[in-house]
Amino acid sequence: MSDTATLVAGGPGPESHHPVAQAIADGVLPGRIWLYTNYNCNLACSYCLTESSPRSERRELEPATMIEVARQGRALGFTGLGVTGGEPFLLPWLPETIVTMAAELPVILLTNATLFVGERLERAAMLAGHDVSIQISLDSHVADINDMARGPDNFDKVVEAVPRLIARGVHVRIATTTSWSVDDERLEPLRQLVTSMGVAPEDHLVRPIVRRGRADELSLGVEARPIDIPSELTITAEGAFWGSFGPTVRGGRLDTDLLLTRTVLPLAMPAEVLVGLLRGMPAGNDARLGIR
Repeated sequence: MSDTATLVAGGPGPESHHPVAQAIADGVLPGRIWLYTNYNCNLACSYCLTESSPRSERRELEPATMIEVARQGRALGFTGLGVTGGEPFLLPWLPETIVTMAAELPVILLTNATLFVGERLERAAMLAGHDVSIQISLDSHVADINDMARGPDNFDKVVEAVPRLIARGVHVRIATTTSWSVDDERLEPLRQLVTSMGVAPEDHLVRPIVRRGRADELSLGVEARPIDIPSELTITAEGAFWGSFGPTVRGGRLDTDLLLTRTVLPLAMPAEVLVGLLRGMPAGNDARLGIR
């Protein structure tokens, strides 16, 4: 049986001799896989990579595919999962799917947190006690500035949702996307606000706007070459991409400059393509630019 066939069939752990597992162990391939659950969203942020909005095409990734990516990812030696959108919590089946995935690998789940009221809040609480972190976007300590980019009342909804989730035992991270330098002192009041809500400093991620998707149309953010984009394997309903900044949308059309394969399963196929591209490639500027 081939290495790929063995991995697809499952097993107790990663096959260390497989080229993907070796590339992860060598630090050539990042250990996290990203999955885009959907492209539609209840917001329409000014710098959105995927031009997501309530009118966007759903481009929904099937839950069975997500679970299989998690299972095969563990077998290939990957160490974690990131789940993003669109807004993932628009999908009614999401919490149960994330719990199943977290039994395979730790999950970071991105959300705008504006839907966490009533039943949706209690369903999000299902994630407590599992290896899941909810990562919530918050870009300024000033409500009007934050909402200018993200939408009306976004700030108020986030600062209400964060302590409610923490009170229910959910691990919360905050992600700030900024047009300033990631270590700019003007971000200090926001850092203090995040800490006051009960989020640890190490769980506050600050990153620049990347000029792709809607940000490119508005000439926002840092320009990044493909090599500057973290090379995490990223899975969507339309194929596998180089990095979570890869499957962007401009003018309603999916960018394919960072498309690896249209096939996503078996996962070894796009993973091996990515490893082949990375071997011998010089380092990019993602660390210097703060892209993560």
